[in-house]
Amino acid sequence: MLFAIVLTTWLATFRIYGGITFTSLVSFNGTNGANPAAGLVQGADGNFYGTAQSGGASNSGTIFAISGDGSFFTNVYSFSGGTNGTAPVGGLVLGTDGNFYGTTYAGGASNVGTIFQISTNGVFRQLAQLSGTNGANPDVVLVQAADGSFYGGTKYGGPYPNATSGGTGYGTIFQVTTNGALTTPVLFAGTNGANPTALVLGEDGNFYGATTWGGNISSFSLGFGTIFRLSPDGTFTNLYLFSGGNDGGFPLAGLVQGTDGNFYGSTEAGGPSSIGTVFRIAPDGQFQSLFAFLSSSMGSYPYAALIQASDGNFYGTTYLGGVGSGGQRGTIFEITPAGNETPLILFTGPTGAYPGASPQSPLVQGTDGNFYGTTLKGGVYTNGTVFRLSLPLAPAFKSIARSGGTVTLVWSSAASQNYQLQYTTNLALGGWNNVGSAVVATNGVMTGSDPAATDPQRFYRVMVQ
Repeated sequence: MLFAIVLTTWLATFRIYGGITFTSLVSFNGTNGANPAAGLVQGADGNFYGTAQSGGASNSGTIFAISGDGSFFTNVYSFSGGTNGTAPVGGLVLGTDGNFYGTTYAGGASNVGTIFQISTNGVFRQLAQLSGTNGANPDVVLVQAADGSFYGGTKYGGPYPNATSGGTGYGTIFQVTTNGALTTPVLFAGTNGANPTALVLGEDGNFYGATTWGGNISSFSLGFGTIFRLSPDGTFTNLYLFSGGNDGGFPLAGLVQGTDGNFYGSTEAGGPSSIGTVFRIAPDGQFQSLFAFLSSSMGSYPYAALIQASDGNFYGTTYLGGVGSGGQRGTIFEITPAGNETPLILFTGPTGAYPGASPQSPLVQGTDGNFYGTTLKGGVYTNGTVFRLSLPLAPAFKSIARSGGTVTLVWSSAASQNYQLQYTTNLALGGWNNVGSAVVATNGVMTGSDPAATDPQRFYRVMVQ
């Protein structure tokens, strides 16, 4: 007889936000770094790696490693300024060779930025120094292409004068190999965009990104930003030009490709209240505004890219907004693919329930299912923080298999949450039955088995307890 299994998660409607656990893992004191502007990346060793744009031995920034529980923290590298770079604001990316790659905003022979490689044990190698003509002041997280090279962006530089930055150029997109050979496939000129903010490699093999300015340039406006596509052969296409109205303006954050194939992003301004929006855009350029921040209590000025979590929803931060003690310190929010937004955390500054302020970097979901991030300011020393956020996420089934009378199911989870696998043989009648006892998750994936699945059909769900 037909054996029917329905993979169902019923928890999204009944989310209990009181189950949130926020943990401040470290407050930067200057010596160990200060003012982290970029997000974290999880290494193969399970630790999280990041950059602080200042502080350290020469106050030129650091690269640090921290464990998920905060018990381990170390400075992997301190920048000394000068030719080895200053102010690593762009963050790190983990290469396929196991090393991390990143950029510094300044330093190098021309003092306009460098590109580097670093191992988990602190072996540092400079790959290239920017000159200004090929780009200046990189602050875009690098993206590794299929051929092993890295693509990135510079805020300024290039051959075209830029009135907004004293003639320092509209920025570039560069490509660099692991042996340091650097080329610039895109030179921004204003009308095709200005000041790129991020790149992401799409499922189709093309790069997608945004520029903060440019596009609809007129005698009284330098444009409100663009969304573009760049193919590996160098073909550049503007997909969307922001108007600065209800569609948003000035996208400071990068894009993330959702499981539906569309890209999701935010703008720092625009919308009815001029404090930011969230949008969706298809690879062919079809654009849709999903959400507008209408009041500071919802958050305002999203600077960082969204991430899509294991529950299918998106999570992000706003630089300001919230009603925490001492004023607007920024927020963490959740938004569904349909555009329903919920503020989760209102940062409270140096101390309080949620220490930290002014987050401008994206979150990362660790292998344990929890979220990790940084704040630019706040914390005990007001120099920024690293934090962990545990949410009662609705589990999502990843796979299901049957062998004989045993059904094995795998679903997403978050460490320290209790999960109960249940079944029923008839959805119309309900009457859900527990399969075994509730189990506490230790990481981001759980496996459960039903050894007595001998009915003609069974329907399964997982509940968070």
